[in-house]
Amino acid sequence: MTPPTACADGPVADRITAAPSPTTDATPGRAAEAGRSGPGLAPAAGSTPARPVLGGGVLVLVGMLLVAVNLRAAVTSLGALLDEVRTGLGLSGTMAGVVTTLPTVAFAGLGALTPWLVRRWPAARVLVVAMLALTVGQVLRVVTDSAAVFVATSALALAGIAVANILLPMLVKQHFPHRTGLVTGAYTMALTVGTTVAAASAVPVAHAFGSWRAGLGVWAGMAALAVLPWVPLALRARAARRAATPAAVPARVRISPGRTGLGRAMALYFGAQSLSGYAIMGWLAQLFRDAGYRAETAGLLLAGVTALGVPVALAMPTLAGRLRTLRPLVLSLTAFSAAAYLGLALAPRGLAPLWVLLLALGQGAFPLILTTIGLRARTADGTVALSAFAQSTGYVIAALGPLLVGILYEATGGWTAPIGFLLVALAVQTAAGMMIARPRFIEDER
Repeated sequence: MTPPTACADGPVADRITAAPSPTTDATPGRAAEAGRSGPGLAPAAGSTPARPVLGGGVLVLVGMLLVAVNLRAAVTSLGALLDEVRTGLGLSGTMAGVVTTLPTVAFAGLGALTPWLVRRWPAARVLVVAMLALTVGQVLRVVTDSAAVFVATSALALAGIAVANILLPMLVKQHFPHRTGLVTGAYTMALTVGTTVAAASAVPVAHAFGSWRAGLGVWAGMAALAVLPWVPLALRARAARRAATPAAVPARVRISPGRTGLGRAMALYFGAQSLSGYAIMGWLAQLFRDAGYRAETAGLLLAGVTALGVPVALAMPTLAGRLRTLRPLVLSLTAFSAAAYLGLALAPRGLAPLWVLLLALGQGAFPLILTTIGLRARTADGTVALSAFAQSTGYVIAALGPLLVGILYEATGGWTAPIGFLLVALAVQTAAGMMIARPRFIEDER
């Protein structure tokens, strides 16, 4: 295995190119994984060769995995205990709706600020602050008896997640440019595991300690643990920044993904797949209950989608990094999801485990788009700009999923119309996926 390479975390590092020399890496699979369009492509102007990671690649990788475990735990643990929280704090239905909508709003709005943050401070320092915000927010929300304070501190925790969401693809590009698929798969799998464990353990932990506060608060400890690997990296990045001479810092070129076809297609794909994902998380259990399953069984079937997604999350980025074009993956994921939706509409009870498996395979669109963010940018600057635009815009689109599915379900009293809506969203996702499947780079389209 090639040792991980990058440079010190900071403004200079953010402009390091991920493309190796054309003469040393000319195979299509390697070219895709390294973020190149093929042999003979020169690095972006103003970029310099990558240097070894300060603090070691292992520390960076461990830090990324710990961060990833925390990226949904604060959300899914609350979802599992929402009834208990509503009772304990006296939340109104409106306030509960605000709480459940906060994640997508925070991910969209606050994630968009991340490129500005990393232009001013090293990414490692930004990530330390983000994880501290997540830790403090989770602690404060379980010690308050005020509904308003609970919402505010939940927003603080989600602000930390929003920033970390954007930073991880950039850090992969910066520190592991030759292992984009492998490392993205590892952190996406960690994210999926954290999501599943938080949802599954929140209620048992709350029951064991006799309070919903324990079921939510336990995850603050995991967030605090995620801070530790980044503290020495942040300190070294600060020292490296002070030592850098002005001549060593090339002129920055502002990248605006929203003005490019590639950036808009990436945002649309991210939004459409997230819309479907949040709709499934919010309504699949109800669909199975309406089909005659007990509440416990319906919950297990929903958990099965996430659990079966763990190996998919690990394998998908590696496959994407080895393929010359992503069209086979885009079309395969569409086929899996379409078959699952049709099955849920026609025979939700008889073959439920099969539909769960197909849904899990179709949800491989999430690790695919995270990998593609790195593959469609030459530099760390390009990666963070593309990540911020795709995710912030995508989460705005995603917020419509559970809402519109709920409206259609209530208006029609059945699942035909909601599933039809998800099939339309899948068609949009597929069209956008075909646009981003061809190797191209955001820096070339600005």
